[in-house]
Amino acid sequence: QAQLVESGGGSVQPGGSLTLSCRASRSIFSESAMAWYRQAPGKQREWVAIITDRTTHYADFVRGRFIGCRDDAESTLYLQMSSLKPEDTAVYYCAADPKPSPTMRQSEYWGQGTQVTVSS
Repeated sequence: QAQLVESGGGSVQPGGSLTLSCRASRSIFSESAMAWYRQAPGKQREWVAIITDRTTHYADFVRGRFIGCRDDAESTLYLQMSSLKPEDTAVYYCAADPKPSPTMRQSEYWGQGTQVTVSS
């Protein structure tokens, strides 16, 4: 059974907005730092945002455009994306780890990913 399930991806024009969701099992969500990663075709997976119960950190290329937040009551992580650019096109993954490293690159739990395509 999947521990993390993303949804909300789709196609949007440049300048548009999308909100991604990641539903987690309650036991994982309550104990874990959460993160959003993305992987574009032919590129390595890169971190987008790390969201703990106290802080949120963003990669430079999304700061001011993306907002990550967590709903503890629903065990759900969100990524509100605005001012989307073609270079934001990627598969977006959520990750969870109860013992996170600074980048969470080796997180214990990963979702299956959701495709975001930004194109005119």
